Amino acid sequence: MRTMILLPDHHHAEAKRKAARDGISLSEYIRRLVARDLEPDAPGGDPSVIFGLFDSGGSRIADGKQAMISETIDQQLAAKGL
Repeated sequence: MRTMILLPDHHHAEAKRKAARDGISLSEYIRRLVARDLEPDAPGGDPSVIFGLFDSGGSRIADGKQAMISETIDQQLAAKGL
């Protein structure tokens, strides 16, 4: 079955360039786009499955981040005699 699809010139040119880059015809490029668009959406995963996977070893770096930054700045300024 043949169907004619009209595209704006700039879309046609860009699609043709992308198809050539992939080493396929413009028709194949468009068929792949349509097939991918028509695939059922992948079910969303539960992001909570990744929580608690890693052990920080008791690190609480976020709690003291501001103090560590201030200390580093103070050391750099002291090293410069400021």
